[in-house]
Amino acid sequence: MARTWLILSALVAGLALGVGWTRLGLAGLIDAVTIADSIGGIWLDGLRMTIIPLVVSLLITGIAKTVDSARGDRVAMRSVVTFIALLWISTAMAALLIPALLGIFPMPADAARSLTGSLTTSAHVEAPTVGIAAFLRSIVPTNPFAAAANDALLPLILFTAVFAVALARLPAVQREPVTAFFDTIASAVLLIVGWVLALAPIGVLALAFGVGARAGTSAIGALAHYVVIVSSAGLAAWALAYPVAVFGGRVRLLAFAKAVAPAQAVALSTQSSLASLPPMLKASTDLGIDRSVSRVSLPVAVAIFRVTSPAMNLAVAIYVAHWLGISLAPSTIAAGAAVAAITTIGSVSLPGQVSFLTSIAPICVAMGIPIEPLALLIAVEMIPDLVRTVGNVTMDVAATTAIARMGPASDAVSEAADGYGGGEDDASSRPAPSFVGAQDV
Repeated sequence: MARTWLILSALVAGLALGVGWTRLGLAGLIDAVTIADSIGGIWLDGLRMTIIPLVVSLLITGIAKTVDSARGDRVAMRSVVTFIALLWISTAMAALLIPALLGIFPMPADAARSLTGSLTTSAHVEAPTVGIAAFLRSIVPTNPFAAAANDALLPLILFTAVFAVALARLPAVQREPVTAFFDTIASAVLLIVGWVLALAPIGVLALAFGVGARAGTSAIGALAHYVVIVSSAGLAAWALAYPVAVFGGRVRLLAFAKAVAPAQAVALSTQSSLASLPPMLKASTDLGIDRSVSRVSLPVAVAIFRVTSPAMNLAVAIYVAHWLGISLAPSTIAAGAAVAAITTIGSVSLPGQVSFLTSIAPICVAMGIPIEPLALLIAVEMIPDLVRTVGNVTMDVAATTAIARMGPASDAVSEAADGYGGGEDDASSRPAPSFVGAQDV
């Protein structure tokens, strides 16, 4: 949290310094902006160099973990299938909703004109507009290494996902050394990302200075507009939880809302799905869900499921394109949606700031959108992150009601669940599995 406030302070200071320098007409503005752009560009390049190794390693280990969660247990398998389906549904909703919202409520025209040229540390690479047949041909890589070298993220991610699924089918003696290798790579790259993020206040200050000098106070209104638009994608995914519970879980709307409210309160105060697990278990008990289901489904949900993440991450990428005046073809949005849904599997256990950058940057790269604005948007992520966490927690419980309707667990699992805790109080205080992540981006 301290780093979050430090980055936000750097954003405010950079914008104020850039606007003030311009308004006062002080000498040396052009040189100062050039230096600031160089500093910000170096910092962003430090993040760019980690994208491909991090995405590949996290996706392989994430899919392996997901398959392990589903292996040998009917409830876990149903949970994983349900969660993946809901991820794709929420992503599709965002792909339709955000362009429509930006068409109805676009960024103020003055702000859009001012901001279009305010970030200049890299050139926009226009994603080609192609027909559906050519698009489908383009997502299968003939050479995965060439795809990585050319920043063709969607073909690379498709190959990586297929490789990870095939790897998960191998015997443990063959599978585990490979997953351990990629887990080690992910840990090392995450360490590098941590070092780069330690310099985030400097990078954000430099980039914000350039934006403030070029765009003036228009940047402030644009950031507020961003928070509203992106949060709407999370609110849509959050709202989806209620029909899932009512029609999928066959529970009464008011009963569900009342049962899940304590978990939502914990999510709102902690911004952590992990911390919300005990009240989620309590909510499931209050809704009459078999413990043999909830005590498998909810920990799996907290470990691998973030229904708002692909929707809001895609919304960020679409908003950045809108910010920079980039027109997105349907095939480009489809590519971004696919990357958003797939990469979510590998990033759920990452800290919030790391996940924000490592989850959204691949989407932007796949869509041909510059990532410079992400350095500024991360500073105002606190409000959208509240929507993320509450939406995730609400959908976790809603999905569990639907999974319970599909049938109980096996007798062995049911007996294990009955012996796992004994009572409602115990269910509310039991820790989650150690592999569960705590952030919701």
